[in-house]
Order: sequence, then structure tokens, then C-alpha cells
Amino acid sequence: MSEPRRPVRIANCSGFFGDRLAAAREMVEGGPIDVLTGDWLAELTMLILARQRMKHGAGSGYARTFLTQMEQVLGTCLDRGIRVVSNAGGLDPAGAASALRAKADELGLGAVRIAYVEGDDLLPRLDELRAAGETLTNLDTGEAFDSFGMPALTANAYLGGRGVTAALDAGADVVITGRVTDAALVVGPAAWWHGWSYDDATSLDALAGAVVAGHVIECGAQATGGNYAFFAEVPGLEHVGFPWAEVAHDGSSVIGKHDGTGGLVSVGTVTAQLLYEIGGPAYANPDVTARFDTLDLAQVAPDRVAITGVRGEPAPETAKVALTTLGGFRNSASLVLTGLDVEAKADLALRTIAGIGLESALGSTPQDNAAASRFAVRELHVELLRHDRPDAATTAAAQAELRLTVKAADPKAVGKAFTAPIVESALATYPGMFPTAPPAEGAPYGVYWPTTVPAAAVTQVVHLDADGAAAEIARVPAGARRTARDVVAGLPSRRSPRGGIRREVRSAVLGTFVGARSGDKGGNANVGLWVRRSADAAIDAARYDWLADTVTTDAVRRLLPEAAALDVEVHPLPNLLAVNVVLHGWLGRGVADSTSLDPQAKGLGEQVRARVVEIPVELLDDRAGSGP
Repeated sequence: MSEPRRPVRIANCSGFFGDRLAAAREMVEGGPIDVLTGDWLAELTMLILARQRMKHGAGSGYARTFLTQMEQVLGTCLDRGIRVVSNAGGLDPAGAASALRAKADELGLGAVRIAYVEGDDLLPRLDELRAAGETLTNLDTGEAFDSFGMPALTANAYLGGRGVTAALDAGADVVITGRVTDAALVVGPAAWWHGWSYDDATSLDALAGAVVAGHVIECGAQATGGNYAFFAEVPGLEHVGFPWAEVAHDGSSVIGKHDGTGGLVSVGTVTAQLLYEIGGPAYANPDVTARFDTLDLAQVAPDRVAITGVRGEPAPETAKVALTTLGGFRNSASLVLTGLDVEAKADLALRTIAGIGLESALGSTPQDNAAASRFAVRELHVELLRHDRPDAATTAAAQAELRLTVKAADPKAVGKAFTAPIVESALATYPGMFPTAPPAEGAPYGVYWPTTVPAAAVTQVVHLDADGAAAEIARVPAGARRTARDVVAGLPSRRSPRGGIRREVRSAVLGTFVGARSGDKGGNANVGLWVRRSADAAIDAARYDWLADTVTTDAVRRLLPEAAALDVEVHPLPNLLAVNVVLHGWLGRGVADSTSLDPQAKGLGEQVRARVVEIPVELLDDRAGSGP
């Protein structure tokens, strides 16, 4: 048997469409790497690319900033044998590959072998899938898609790493995909490098390890100190380095960054990213389900964190699909309320403009508000934002806002029909009335619709362009072999919370020693909370016991009163000294539809950390000093 290859170093240079353009050059020129990857796609990005394609025509629905980065580094990558793997193909991987071919020819790099992976686009097949009995049920709301009454704009299955591996096996220098999972950008190259089989159950742990490594680096600088709860501990945060993952033949990995760059790679920063946009401990991907409750983290050197022990279970029988559709039209207005009698002023304004009272509006659903109002709209969202303070010495401190948002299928219903009553009341309502902006027409908005289809219905198709003409070279199934395996039963015993402990307590903010990272998954939000490690493992253990015992579903609803009517899940992850909270429906139908001031729940974790709770006094005595 041949010796295992050395670990493959896979670098990230993009966490979203719009990330730092210079990152690709920094990663290629800043230190040794084997593969350069980048993630351009999010749920909102698919809507952005759909609008871009409608404006510019077929073949244009890809992230054009990818071409800018390739212009900077493609020649160097070819010289050094660095492979490039990117999902910047978005809705048009073939179009992105064609544009890159033209750019390569312009740069005198005609020998570059460009592959692209298709098969994720299910839009042309929706009628076929419906005829086969697929209802395209929304995973968050339980609605059948046809009941929503709007046509699909995009429908893309989340592919795994198989197509990427096939393209690299065929000799591709650059692989461009459409909607693959973020982690697939690491799984595909790692499986190619180490020769893992997607159809052998003995590869499940290795594949799962690559999924975890991919999840850590997929969001770029979030793994190296960006958006980190304890940001004051991160050096050079003004310009952090991007991360890389060295993935070994067994799927274990080391997360790091190029030496001399800003930022921090610590157990804390890696934990924060592991908790980003997840649900329960079983993290499903098309190739494998990675168990986040099996992995261990260790600081093995400055800016080097090892991830070991990841166990894998079979991938699900279904493939997740990111379907988007036009939600209709929306418009918003904010009225400023200054000084005294804020609630009475807001009530008068709302009765004058919409014909409903403030108290009932704040306690009702947007649909009920719409039905009770004078507006011919589908939804009327009412929010009273209390920024004001008593005895305010400045204008800003004296102001609150009444924020109204309407949604309807008819653009006229959210245009003058909505704004005219606001304008007409300007001189005839509460004292000091003025809006934050002049009236505007309504704008279309999209809806993200997460659903599933059978994994067997999805096939990845790989094309390779070696001489200026792309040819199909492989067709591979979307999912991994589904061999039964019980990982949970084999998990080592972990520390569990010790309920019912009575101690002397003191009021303090939760964030005293608890970090948080939050994000969106469709209409749901997650908040991962973890114990900031110190030099004293006993203190850390006691703090985790308290955290896991304290953060219950009822406690979450007390900390976040807006979650009172929502389904709340709490998942303990003792191996990470963490708990993950999932808030179903927190963001309505997702970022494009949400009326929240924080439509991607980016700041939700910091909101939770700032809440005051009762903490045992001995846990507040950090006699061991600070840690990552």
C-alpha cells in the first residue's frame, strides 16, 4: 500500500459576492498553497444573480469579480501548480467558464484547462419534478410551492464535491461550479488529492472531516478573527489574513493563515465559525453528514488549530434545493416621534394613516394588520422603535420611530396608495411629525424557498475545456453511498450540565465570558454561544455546565421576547463548550423578504451577549486570566 500523501493546503479568498478583491493575490503570493477556493454564493446572491441575468441576458448570471481576481493570479497559479475551485459560476457556470477562457486568451494563458460543473439548475425541470409528485414543500413553513402563487425565478440543488473531484481528476486547472454547498469547495479538492471514494463507507469520516474544514474556511476572514465576539484580542483586525485548511488523508485538518498577516486563528475563532449558520449536531451535506458533536479542537501552534475526531454518517436521501421566487412589491416609511408621549403620538399617526390602533397592531400578525387597515395590501408590518431617552440633551437621543412596511402583489397598492395618507397627514397629526425620507414607489422583492427533491433526481455534469472547446467528461450522481451507520451510539461520554445548582449569583452581561456568532438560514436564525477558553480547564468546564443549564428554550424566549411565539431549539455541543440556538421563523421568509432591521441576523448574537443574567459569583472570578 502506498504511503498517504501529505496534507493538502486549501486556501479561501472569498466568503461572499463582494469580498476583498485583493484576497486571491494575498493567498497566492503570501505563502504556499495547493488549491485556491472561494465562496461567492448565498441565498440572497442567487436573487442578485437572477436580476443580473435578466438585465444582461443568458450566460451572464455569474460573479464577475471572480474574473478580476483571476486576472491577478491565474498566471501565477499555473506556474506554481495551484488549482482553483470556485462556485462563482452562480446561475451560469458555463458563461463564467467562457468568460474566463476569453480572459485567459487575452492574458496569453491559452493552455489553461477550465472545467465547469452543471446539474444544479432544476428550473427547466420543475414541471417534470411536479409531474413525478414533488410538491416542493417549504422546509421552514410547510407550504407547497404552488400554493404561493408566484413563478420560480431560480431553482438550484446544492451539489457536493463529486463533480469537482472528477474535474480535477481529469486535469482541470480551474473548476467553476454553480450552487454547490460551501463545504464542497474543500471536500472536492481533498477527495481528489487523497483519492477518497465517495461510494465507500470507510471514507465517511474523512469526508466528514473535510466538510468541517470547509465549513470553517468558507466564510473567509470569519475564521481568522473577523466578526469575532472578543474582537479586541485580535491583532491586525484592520486587515486580517484569509484562512487555509490543511486536510490530511484521514480527514483531520489544521486551520491556519499565512504568517505575518493580520488576524487570529485560535480555538475561539474556529469555534465561532463552526457555530455559524448550523442547526443540530448532524450537519448534512450531499456527500456525508458530519457530526459536529464528535470533533475536537486544539491549539497546536500560534495561528494553528487542529480539528480531529470528526465522524461521518451517510448523506441524506434528499437534495436540498434553493428555490427563489418574486414575493411581490414592498414599501416602507418611518415617522419620527420626538420627546414626550411617544406611544400616544404613534397611536394617533397609525389611526390617521392606516385606521388601526397601535396596541392592537403591535400584538397582531402583519396579515391581520393588513386586513384591519385601510390599505389593500397582503401584509402591514408595524414597529415602534424606542431609541429615545428621558430628558434627552440631544436631538438623536429624543427620537423614536414608527416604522411601517407594506407588501402586496400589486405595485400600485404599495405606491401612492400607501404614501399619500402619510404625506397628507404631515400638518394634521401629532406634534413634530416628519418622515425619515421622502415618499418613494414600491420595489419588487424576492423570496428564498428552501425545499428538497430526491437526491437520485440530481446528476452532476462535468465539462472540460482543454483546447478552447468544452466537452462533457463525466456524469456523477449527486449523493454519497447511503450505508447505515450509527455514529451517535459510539460517541464518547461527554460532560453534561448539572441542573439545579444553587450558588451565590451576581447580575452581569452574558458576554462576560460567553462568545456568540449568529446568522441566517432562510427564514430561521441561529445563535451559537460558547465559553471563552481560559488557562484553567476547570473554570471552563464549570462555565459550560452553567451555560448549558441556563440556555433553555424558555430562557431564550425571556432573553429575546420577539421569539415568544416561535419554535426554539437548543442543541448542546459539549465538545465545543457551546450551545446552538435555532429560532424558526425569526426572519420571516428570509433575508430578501424580512422586514427586520437585521435581516440576516448578523447582530443577533451580540444582542444576546449584551443581556444581563444572573451568573454564579465564582464563575465571574477569572483567576486564570483571559484566553482565546
